[in-house]
Amino acid sequence: MIDLLELKSRPIYKYLKYLTLGQAAAFQGYNALYVNFAVEVARLNGQENGIVQSFKEAPGLLSIGVVFLLFFLRETTLTSLAILICGVGVAVMGWFPSFYGIIILTLVMSFGFHYFESVNQSLTLQYFKLIEAPLIISRLRAFTALGSLSMGLMILILAGLDFRILFGLAGSLAIMAAIWSFFNRPTPANLPPQKRGLVFRKRYWLFYVLTGLSGARRQIFSVFAIFLLVEHFKFSLTQISLLFLFNNLINWFLNPYIGLAINKVGEKNLLLCKYTGVLCICVSYIFCNNAILAAILYILDQLSFCFTVSIRTFFQKIAAPEDIAPSMAMGGTFNHIVAVIVPFLGGTLWLYDRRLPFAMGVLFALGSLIMAFFIRSPIGQKAATENT
Repeated sequence: MIDLLELKSRPIYKYLKYLTLGQAAAFQGYNALYVNFAVEVARLNGQENGIVQSFKEAPGLLSIGVVFLLFFLRETTLTSLAILICGVGVAVMGWFPSFYGIIILTLVMSFGFHYFESVNQSLTLQYFKLIEAPLIISRLRAFTALGSLSMGLMILILAGLDFRILFGLAGSLAIMAAIWSFFNRPTPANLPPQKRGLVFRKRYWLFYVLTGLSGARRQIFSVFAIFLLVEHFKFSLTQISLLFLFNNLINWFLNPYIGLAINKVGEKNLLLCKYTGVLCICVSYIFCNNAILAAILYILDQLSFCFTVSIRTFFQKIAAPEDIAPSMAMGGTFNHIVAVIVPFLGGTLWLYDRRLPFAMGVLFALGSLIMAFFIRSPIGQKAATENT
């Protein structure tokens, strides 16, 4: 039986919880403000938006750099630095309302965000056992939703203020979390030493493929679904903030149950359900001509990402303990190989027909569904063995 109170009392949990809240606030602030800022102030078109989003994903492609930074830095130090960089990039965004200004600061924000994600995942999988990790990851994702919810509420209340103030508030929360973390880093636990340098193993092929497809499909949601609402259906900043608020409220409630579901029914069954639903959502986007339906699809699409944690816990069950840190960095790179191309290609296709990017999403969802059938991790078997 898992003692959740004991898990939540560990210093590593508190450390990751506060950094997750700070990162979520900054990233949500960027996401909630970016499209309206880009369209209304910087006057970017669909193609320029696609280019910005490609640059946004480039640091994810370079997540492999985490492996080399770990030669010089402890994982906790790198985690704190990443949050600080992310916060700075968001905080000054509003002062540079131009195509190139947005690109540069998006890169700064994104390097911090993606490097935090890579090391955060590694620390979680190292510090918590197989049967504990799904519960902890899903609870941290709930804190992501809480941080995003709080920031969304703040933006909704302060929507009439200048974008410079709003971006500054969002970034400052991450900066404060980073400063706190430098003085509250957990002491090193008795963990298997992580391999330094690149780790690429044939037996992890399914993890790489699922991660890559997930990154590609995520771009259709994060770039073009929200752009559809703002450019085509003319959603205001207040309406977008309300939509984000509702999304994060649901995610805050739902995420803690995902870990329980993983331990009960296994990653394969959850991912099969997820990708079947995603396939239907992407097809619906192609034929959507109604603003309310587009908003509903956006909410359902957002909910589907709650189940992505199953890819990480599946990897934990097939991986050697010493491979976790470098493999999370490698996974981040695979996640973004296609993700860097998709926004640029999708943005170009958008100029011809707004439905074409969502047709790409159908292909990615179908590929993910097929790949999920290859998962062969017995439900809870390895986890149960470890826990005895």
